[in-house]
Amino acid sequence: MKPTIFITQPVFEPVVQELSKYCTVTRNTEDGPPPRDVLLAALAGCHGVLTQLNDRMDGEVMDHAPSLRVISNIAVGYDNIDVPAATARGILVTNTPGILTETTADFAFTLLLAAARRMIESDRFARSGQWKRWKLDLLLGTDAHHATIGIVGLGRIGQAMARRARGFAMPILYSSPRRAAPEIEQELAARHVPLETLLRESDFVSLHCPLKPDTRHLIGPAELALMKPTAILINTTRGPVVDEAALAEALRDRRILAAGLDVFEKEPEIHPGLIGLSNVVLAPHSGSGSRQTRLRMVEVASQNLLAALRGETPPNLLNPQALSHKSEPRPSGSGG
Repeated sequence: MKPTIFITQPVFEPVVQELSKYCTVTRNTEDGPPPRDVLLAALAGCHGVLTQLNDRMDGEVMDHAPSLRVISNIAVGYDNIDVPAATARGILVTNTPGILTETTADFAFTLLLAAARRMIESDRFARSGQWKRWKLDLLLGTDAHHATIGIVGLGRIGQAMARRARGFAMPILYSSPRRAAPEIEQELAARHVPLETLLRESDFVSLHCPLKPDTRHLIGPAELALMKPTAILINTTRGPVVDEAALAEALRDRRILAAGLDVFEKEPEIHPGLIGLSNVVLAPHSGSGSRQTRLRMVEVASQNLLAALRGETPPNLLNPQALSHKSEPRPSGSGG
């Protein structure tokens, strides 16, 4: 008998057809995550679930799915999943790392250039009919080339961002709890410094650290106060890494020059203090949003799911400790 899986939100149809060869597929065809009661009912008899970033998978959900063996997340981040709760219940959790590295770095550098050269303002000005002639001081931006970039978190995407920065002859500082290998520092010509030093010396600050308890509001009022008044902040990692209210005030008061944001604290809500500002570029969490990359993410997530259902160790397993719990039966129920 085929295992039963639930797909929480629409994905690319060829992937659904491929999964249907091996699984009984149930799915939510409505746009957006299913309501809580719908999700709980849908998972009742499922062995696997394909999730997205805005699907909240906590202990209560897992307890409504006593047969659940794997949660496969179509994302690198997994803060929507209570991984310790899954581990305690013997449920494997997977993600899709590596696939979106270059695409997200492309987008982060796009935000950097768009904020530096005031591209959104320029576009609106050109469309508005206000443009009458070439003017020496019209919508002046700031140069990226040869400016210092500070990269917070030198993981896969941080390193890819640094490679792009090298093409613009930018001196590179980075801050990370663990120092990168000497060969990586040498390849990137990157200098490891404390976060405070990075904030004081950088012309651009680009955030690439994961969201953890110790990185929540990593950039708050005190950190923004350390930055140059000519500095630009870029965030393509997770919204809560930045104190959005504090950033809105700093941008409004021109304590920093500009920002480029792809992620927000309470997505899809954006702090109202940011909406009316001309010195911030806003994007709807689309850093990985190329056709090629998004398709590959879904393909890899489905491969993770199928591997787990076959009893194999998925290639992108986040909680190998759950393997030792897999054979233990789990009672059904509605507890947390």
